[in-house]
Order: sequence, then C-alpha cells, then structure tokens
Amino acid sequence: MNNENFTLSEKIVSPSYVRQGLQARRGHEQRIRALLEQGKCPEEGWSESTIELFLNELAVLDSNNFLGNCGVGEREGRVASSLVARRHYRLIHGIGRSGDIAAVQPKAAGSSLLNKITNSVVLDVLKCAGVRSVSSCFVVPMATGMSLTLCFLTLRHRRPAARYILWPRIDQKSCFKSMITAGFEPVVIENVIEGDELRTDLEAVEKKIEELGAENILCIHSTTSCFAPRVPDRLEELAVMCAKYNIPHIVNNAYGVQSSKCMHLIQQGARVGRIDAFVQSLDKNFMVPVGGAIIAGFDDEFIKEISKMYPGRASASPSLDVLITLLTLGASGYKKLLSERKELYTHLAQELKALAERHGERLLHTPHNPISLAMSLDGLQSSCDKAVTQLGSMLFTRQVSGARVIPLGMKQTVSGHTFHGFMSHSDAYPCPYLNAASAIGITKNDVELSIKRLDKCLKALKKEGNIEKSELGTPSEGSDEQTVLQLFNLLDFKF
Repeated sequence: MNNENFTLSEKIVSPSYVRQGLQARRGHEQRIRALLEQGKCPEEGWSESTIELFLNELAVLDSNNFLGNCGVGEREGRVASSLVARRHYRLIHGIGRSGDIAAVQPKAAGSSLLNKITNSVVLDVLKCAGVRSVSSCFVVPMATGMSLTLCFLTLRHRRPAARYILWPRIDQKSCFKSMITAGFEPVVIENVIEGDELRTDLEAVEKKIEELGAENILCIHSTTSCFAPRVPDRLEELAVMCAKYNIPHIVNNAYGVQSSKCMHLIQQGARVGRIDAFVQSLDKNFMVPVGGAIIAGFDDEFIKEISKMYPGRASASPSLDVLITLLTLGASGYKKLLSERKELYTHLAQELKALAERHGERLLHTPHNPISLAMSLDGLQSSCDKAVTQLGSMLFTRQVSGARVIPLGMKQTVSGHTFHGFMSHSDAYPCPYLNAASAIGITKNDVELSIKRLDKCLKALKKEGNIEKSELGTPSEGSDEQTVLQLFNLLDFKF
C-alpha cells in the first residue's frame, strides 16, 4: 500500500497500529531500494516475505497482470494453469525481445527489470568470487554446452575464415559437441602426464597454431573445472599465447565459480593475456535447477554481441531462480558456502587417502585440482577383471551419486571422433581410478556416508573376488541406462 492508503487505514484501525505496520513495510522497501540503487548482492540475505513482496511488485508491472488488460496479440502472457502462474510469480513474458535477449520489453517492464537486476547481481558475485576485472555478464537460459556454442557462433562473424577450434582434451561430451554444433572442427590437444596430473600441452598447442595458421583458428577453448586427475588448463600461458597470435580465447568455467583457484586463473589470464569470454553453469555454482548459465567477459561490446546472437525471447526461469537464491543467501551466505566447500575438500581428501591406504590403493596427487579428487584402483583391478566396473554400479545402487569409476581402455565415439581411454582425459592413463568431488553444498555427512559405503563396497569386491549377479553393471557415470534398470530391478519395480 502507498502512504495515502495507510492514511485511510488509520480511520479504520488504531493509527498507532497502522504506523507500526507502515514501519515494518518500510523495512522491506529499504532493502528493495538498496538493491535497485546499487545493483549488488545484499550482504545479508533477505527473508522470503521481502523477496515475495519484490517479485509481486515486479509482476504487477507486466501487461498480463494489468487490471482490465485486453490482449489481442499472439503472445499475451496467458497461462492456463494457476499453478504454473504461481510457480513463475506471474512473470510470464520472459526476457528480451526477438532480436536481443538483453532488450527491454514494452509489455513487460517487471520482467525486464528482473533481467537487468539479475545480471547486475550476478556480475557482483563473480567479482566477489575472484574475477575482479570482469566488466559484463548475462544469464542465458541454456546450460553450459549450448552457451559455449553461442559464443563460438558469435566469433564466426568476427573470424569468417576460421574453421578450427583448439581444445585441450577433457572427456565431457557437451564440451566437444558445443564446437561441433556450432559448425567448427575441434582440434583435440592431448594432455601430458606430470606425476599423477594431466596438464595442458602448451608446446602442442603452439605447434598446432603454427601448423594451421592463426587466421584459420576460431579460438582456443580451454577448461578450468574438471575431473581429477585432469587439472585446470594453464590459463595464463594460453591467454598469453592467444594475445601473441591474436586468437580469441573462450573458457569453459562450468563449475569454477565455487573455486577461488579457478576464478584466480581467469583473473590472471585476463590480466597477462587474452580471455574473451568465460561460461559457467547456474546449477553447479548456485544450487538452482538445471537450465541456465552465465556468459561473462572483459569487453562489454563482445558480451553484448553474444547476447544479440540469441534468437528470440528467452525464459526468465533461470534468472528468477538465481536471483531468488542470491537474495536468500546474501553475499555473506554465499561466501560461507564457498568456505565450507573448501574446508570439506580437505576433509574429503584426508578421508579418501586413509581409505585408499587401508585397501592398498593411493590418493592420486593432484594439487592443481581444487574441487575433484581421484583414488587409484590398481589393487581392485588385479583382484578381478570386472571389479572396477562393478564398483560403479554398486555405489550407484547404494545411493552414492556423483562418484565416477574409470576403468582402463574405454573407447567412445562422439560426433564422429573416437576417444581412446574415454573419461580419463588421456589415451593411456596408467591406472584405473575413482573420482569424488567437494562441490558447493556438500556436507560432512555426505563425505562420511560416502566413505563408509565405498569402504563396504571395496571389502565386498575383494572378498573372494565374487560378486552377486545383482551387483553387475556398467562403468558409466551413474546415469547409464543399464545401471538405472538394475536399480529398478533391485527395488523390484515392474514395467
């Protein structure tokens, strides 16, 4: 209510009570005013009532919520289900216009304001997370792979003669397919083994630049966050190389926002060389539903150019989800989660190392990977040929999600390219291993339960080398169809 309505209310209810309510209302409004003035993530999180008040105020500004609105167009924000309308806080029009995802919609002042504020808050969080010099970003309603594709398609207009993308190998299908979908030819640069770590082969990258010609290379596509024993690419050296040869540099920072080390690499790369854009997932870094990403960079014009490449309007759901989350947490709450994640990484490493030693294995030494860890499975491999692949299925059926078991000799063809040693980021990594990660939101209970269940699985596998038929499975990442069907069978589901 506005001041006039509060004054009228004093004629109905005791003025002292109304004034008390007005003061409470102003408390909410002060928080909203600070957000609109500063465009930064509030230091302390907001209550749900403040967030809902803000979103309802935004929704009232959209034409589909105007009292007496008469729509005769093909896109009027009509929603058949009231449940769907409430789920989206009646912000139905989405974001952007047909020619620019960042443009303001005449019909949707509230949704447009939501979009602008979200991008501003997210930019502030990226700076707080370590990339201080980032100048522009926007939330896009696509996951990381398609967001990378959008970046590559934008570069096509700047480098029309280029056909190659140099890509230090990381065995994750969407990264590879993002280049294929954009119509470019990925040039896979195999990693080099240094100790236990898989690292960027800088010499091979430069050799390929000289061989193919810098003008024929669209960009270098590097990676920060990855599964151990692969570690983040040598971003500073690659950035210097890109500046030297005038080649664009796109960084896949999928779940790197939660790591100060990954963000520092991006900051340093931009300082000493060239990084044109870096892309990160919303769900992996901010614990929201899958379906959104952040495209960010250091050149406002290039980031704006990317946003204009998005065809048509876009869903506002990812922007709404991340804004609600960051307003709930506040900057202090998000920093606390980052700190807890880092502490639990150390705890997970200690527990995994102790477990490995008890079973005659070892924690692989991968100090350059700040999120993911790997434990060798040499002993398990020698005890039974199928034991390593069986371990993956056993963990999945025991509700240990996210652990990846990597056997030797896997082969996978992705978009016509055959990867040997697939999932290990190398043609011939010397040992099978198991991955575990300390990602944002992990708890001490997650660590302890997973270690306990892994211990039981290893003991069962090594005991006489015999496994019950119900435990047999495939070496997949957990979502493999056969493994899921096994789980349903074990739970006695019927189809």
